Amino acid sequence: QVQLVESGGGLVQPGGSLRLSCTASGYTFSNYAMSWYRQAPGKEREFVASIPSTGSSTDYAASVKGRFTISRDNAKKTVYLQMNSLKPEDTAVYYCYAYFSRIFNYWGQGTQVTVSS
Repeated sequence: QVQLVESGGGLVQPGGSLRLSCTASGYTFSNYAMSWYRQAPGKEREFVASIPSTGSSTDYAASVKGRFTISRDNAKKTVYLQMNSLKPEDTAVYYCYAYFSRIFNYWGQGTQVTVSS
């Protein structure tokens, strides 16, 4: 059974930091590209960051570039999202996403991040 379990969300003040983790099971983690998406209330889900199976490169949405860092540890079957200089507009449910093909792709259940004073 495939599982993606996110953790690390919570309430943080503007300018603060959080690190999200997403731990996978039930599939060959090292074969899959991993991404983070987010969805704010009343908005569509949007891309945040991605990293290929090898971890050789990264890609970011313009809104988070320079503040967020995605990384992965294939031995631990975990992908991370380090979020610094958080802003109220970063408030959303954050989801991790595993992609191998149009057939083999999976979503986590999400973790809430709230940036507020």
